[in-house]
Amino acid sequence: MLYFLSQYILDWLHQNNPSLEAQLSWLRLFRYITVRSAGAAVTALLLSWWLGPKIIHWLKTLKFGQDYADKAEEAGGLAARVLSKKGTPTMGGVLIVTVLVFSTVLWSQLDNKLILLTLLSVIVLAGLGFYDDYAKIIQQSGGGTPPRVKLIAQFGVSAFIGIYLWLTPSTSKLVSEIMVPFYKYPVATNCAWLGILIVVLAIMGTSNAVNLTDGLDGLAIGCSLIVAFVFLVFTYCAGNIKIATYLTIPHVEGAGELTVFCAALIGAGLGFLWFNCHPAKVFMGDTGSLALGGAFAVLAVLIQQPFILPIAGGIFVIEAVSVILQTSWFRWTRMRTGTGRRIFLMAPLHHHFEKKGWYESQVVMRFYILCVLFAVVALATLKLR
Repeated sequence: MLYFLSQYILDWLHQNNPSLEAQLSWLRLFRYITVRSAGAAVTALLLSWWLGPKIIHWLKTLKFGQDYADKAEEAGGLAARVLSKKGTPTMGGVLIVTVLVFSTVLWSQLDNKLILLTLLSVIVLAGLGFYDDYAKIIQQSGGGTPPRVKLIAQFGVSAFIGIYLWLTPSTSKLVSEIMVPFYKYPVATNCAWLGILIVVLAIMGTSNAVNLTDGLDGLAIGCSLIVAFVFLVFTYCAGNIKIATYLTIPHVEGAGELTVFCAALIGAGLGFLWFNCHPAKVFMGDTGSLALGGAFAVLAVLIQQPFILPIAGGIFVIEAVSVILQTSWFRWTRMRTGTGRRIFLMAPLHHHFEKKGWYESQVVMRFYILCVLFAVVALATLKLR
């Protein structure tokens, strides 16, 4: 919005008042992605600080709190957990999504289809998450929306994005040519069916993986901030033809605008972490986790780097795999022996370490460290090709 407004003013002054145009030449700064990205990050952070207390109070007034014990507390044995999370407002993802969307709209070029697709995925998945959070509150059991309904909705969004990219001539290559990290050439071409499948799996898998990670104060949002920084670098490089050519990575026309989105996400995430750090005053809930996971997947797809997701978001992958392994092994052993056995003390993995006696803050900080290591490996793929 600010980009178009500044350019409109400069164009009008150029035709009607050239002398005043020279005095307002600083408006040309809005043409630079770096300036608008910085503006988006600062705007999102300040807006989060301002809106945060108001939204938390609003959620408390509506009694949108977690009045049921979370899964970790129900399981018992968490001696290191000092404070119960029962009664803490959830649906805090409303703050993240509201600030993220507003800052992106304010600072980006809204005629960019990549921005519009990303915002669409965030809003739809946030709506799905909000519905799920609301269902949990109404049921007061933590059950929420049936998994089948959530998967169908996620599939619909991801399939739409994949098919749209394929049918649009300017973006069909993002789906039909498959790129992998550490290799500079497509490993497959003219494989639209495979590309669409990857899009669907990426969006559905990542949104659910971030959702599973959201179990400790500050864990999911802190890891999301680190991943967002990785994509800030990737989107800027992919959108700059000189940098993309030098690094031999796919150049995607218009991808630079996604840098503004990533910057807004970082600002919104930092603002939310202010209230979500231990002891948390608010939880993001599915409203935030599904939206964030979907956003990361869409960003990876739009810069033709879908397989960078499991590297940059390694923590999310580990958390999701721990649940899959735990569930699968339990069912298999119960079917074979009549008694279900577990691999971990509890899944997702962060609860396993809580059961081992780690304090919640220890788990969170150590997962941050691992997330930074994954981020470094992901950034290394830009040069090691």
